[in-house]
Amino acid sequence: MASSSGASSGSTTMLRNSSSEEDLQQVMDLRKRKRMLSNRESARRSRVKKQKHLDDLMGQLGQLSKENNEILKRMNVTSQLYMNIEAENSILRAQMAELSHRLNSLNEIIEYVHFCSGTFERREDAAAPTTGAFGHQLGDDFFMNPWNNADFHLNQPIMDMIMY
Repeated sequence: MASSSGASSGSTTMLRNSSSEEDLQQVMDLRKRKRMLSNRESARRSRVKKQKHLDDLMGQLGQLSKENNEILKRMNVTSQLYMNIEAENSILRAQMAELSHRLNSLNEIIEYVHFCSGTFERREDAAAPTTGAFGHQLGDDFFMNPWNNADFHLNQPIMDMIMY
């Protein structure tokens, strides 16, 4: 009988061992489920955070695109204004050149009128010597040397002589 009671105590120990193994397995399963739930919740929070970050970036992209378009519009307007001002400056430069040419021509006419009217006094503001309408140098020597005057008129085309 001793052997039978030893067998029964061994089976009780086995029952306890199997029951403690089952308990241990249940505890491990419970921990595993908790860890899985925790991981799922963490993954969900991560997805929510990632989606919020993506939404923020999309909003920022929209705002920056709008600002970029406004800058491009202002740049186009500024470029157009620059082109208009550059064209106006070109016109003004051409007008200035034409007016300078006219002024030089009028000064030469005044000089010629003074020469023809017999006024040989040099103007105080005139720089000596000056160039006449036909490219000859007009100065004291021009008025005093008659040979230069003859050469001056003889070398001019007929149309230029009509102006005299």
